[in-house]
Amino acid sequence: MRIFVYGSLRRKQGNSHWMTNAQLLGDHSVENYALYSVGHYPGAVPGEGSVYGEVYRIDASTLAELDALRTKGGEYSRQLIQTPYGSAWMYVYQRPVAGLPHIESGNWLDRDKSKS
Repeated sequence: MRIFVYGSLRRKQGNSHWMTNAQLLGDHSVENYALYSVGHYPGAVPGEGSVYGEVYRIDASTLAELDALRTKGGEYSRQLIQTPYGSAWMYVYQRPVAGLPHIESGNWLDRDKSKS
């Protein structure tokens, strides 16, 4: 199975250690989503724009660990999306984003850059 990650699970990010047993397939942008900063991690919600991230091949135990990390408390729900590498799971943020900083580029790594 595959997963699309766009924030702290990406390479060299704070939670990338969760992806130790995953195989990177490549980069991808998901259309019709907007990216917001929820503090130390992002949340993608349906909306205008695109979200940039990475697609990985993972096993069932890794998916179960990520579900425990991401879906506890109802903060995210896992949805199936299409990528050039086949269908992949994506965690979609479930809480209101009003008042949260919008990351216009859709790339979590750009979160500290000022708006142009």
